[in-house]
Amino acid sequence: MILLIPAVLLVCVLILLGVLLAYSPGKPEPFLDENGSPLAGSISEKIYININGVQQGMFIKSKDAAHPVLLYLHGGMPDYFLTPRYPTGLEDYFTVVWWEQRGSGISYSSNIPPETMTLKQMISDTLEITNYLRNRFGKEKIYLMGHSGGTFIGIQAAEQAPELYYAYIGVAQMSNQLKSEKLAYEYMLKRFKESGNTTMVRKLEAAPVTLTDGTPDAYRAIRDTAMHSLGIGTTRDMHSVVTGIFLPSLASREYTFMEKINMWRGKSRSGISILWNEMISTDLTSKVPELEIPVYFLEGIYDYTVSYTEAKSYFENLKAPIKGFYTFDQSAHSPIFEEPEKVQQILHKDVLTGMNTLADK
Repeated sequence: MILLIPAVLLVCVLILLGVLLAYSPGKPEPFLDENGSPLAGSISEKIYININGVQQGMFIKSKDAAHPVLLYLHGGMPDYFLTPRYPTGLEDYFTVVWWEQRGSGISYSSNIPPETMTLKQMISDTLEITNYLRNRFGKEKIYLMGHSGGTFIGIQAAEQAPELYYAYIGVAQMSNQLKSEKLAYEYMLKRFKESGNTTMVRKLEAAPVTLTDGTPDAYRAIRDTAMHSLGIGTTRDMHSVVTGIFLPSLASREYTFMEKINMWRGKSRSGISILWNEMISTDLTSKVPELEIPVYFLEGIYDYTVSYTEAKSYFENLKAPIKGFYTFDQSAHSPIFEEPEKVQQILHKDVLTGMNTLADK
């Protein structure tokens, strides 16, 4: 009987591996018309190009390849795999480029030198892929959208090369991230005390966030779990990193099995991850006080991953020819996934027209 246990476990592992392989063809699904044929003029592809000496991948999705181009910069890890569960509808208005940045997702490689994971390099990569997209799709300019950690790179790229972009859209825009983490820490500690969760209270009290010490590793180790359990993480309804992020990443059919493994290998070694200390010590409100292009901030009111109130304060002082701040009352960290219809309206009626009529008053 004892000898049977390892055999049963082995069979279970092989079955699980077989299921994962079956769910990992690694090819993007095409857009189909009412007859089930590929939609004319649409584009749905996964490609790799050389960006500043490193092979980097992206998914390009559009129901009409003539649409304006929108380059999306993800945060701590790529989140394109969440789109089946949380459809954004962005492809109805844009040719959306879900680029997986240097060292992340399908751009992961153990051969990428860690010393190249710098802010200067990540901004340079962003400008390089921007020019590739402009040339490929015959566009004078494109739109740039950053999410979470991607906003740290995106807003600085837009400041450096405003001539390349029609507008910059910050979703969960970073501002003073150290202050944001301190606000999140205080909020979580209060909530866990109120609910009687002594385990989380103990863990947080053992890893405080201070303005002098920054964010210790002990805090970072429990940060995501704590935030998601309180509904202030990726989405308001996502209460577990395992069921909300890890399992959906394994279920995505547009990644190969190895790409799924690399997605998690790259989470701690990507440019965004390595830039954490720089992000936490940079006050964007003073570093980027002005942009020469229209700016739009899309902010979930329940967002403590990147502080809603700090983003609003940054926006109020940021100088730009056109500005729009949009509060999402049902969202935490990801309005494009949580309230996609409202995002579509804003992009269609304000961003694409260079207006701010739907912005908060």
